[in-house]
Amino acid sequence: MIRTNDLILRTMTVLISFILLGFSVYIFLAGHNAPGGGFIGGLMTSAAIVLMYMAYGYEAVNKILPINYRILIGVGLLIALATAIGSFVFGQPFLSQTFDYFHIPVFGEVELATATLFDIGVYLTVIGISLTIVLTISEDQ
Repeated sequence: MIRTNDLILRTMTVLISFILLGFSVYIFLAGHNAPGGGFIGGLMTSAAIVLMYMAYGYEAVNKILPINYRILIGVGLLIALATAIGSFVFGQPFLSQTFDYFHIPVFGEVELATATLFDIGVYLTVIGISLTIVLTISEDQ
């Protein structure tokens, strides 16, 4: 197998992936108060992982991230569904959400909302679906 000179791609992938992952976490956490959330955060995380697959190859990335993305889809759907149905336990309408403020030692006073739990499910589902699609297409030659 002939390797091309991809030093620039590999070097920039580290920087760009770090920026994409950091911004995706920000977008995810800002989602219940501002534009963003699990869907956009999941797409940005998927873009960072796809970039790593392009720069380093399938085997190298799978050694670092040994994740079955099809299982990730199911886990994300279960979390989202459990959060949505969880409102019935408290006698609230379907997909109701609540929030409260908690003191977390490093962060101080933080608002925690049940919508964030739903967004975690959406986040994991979007990562699983998008990477399953991209990797399936890339295997088909």
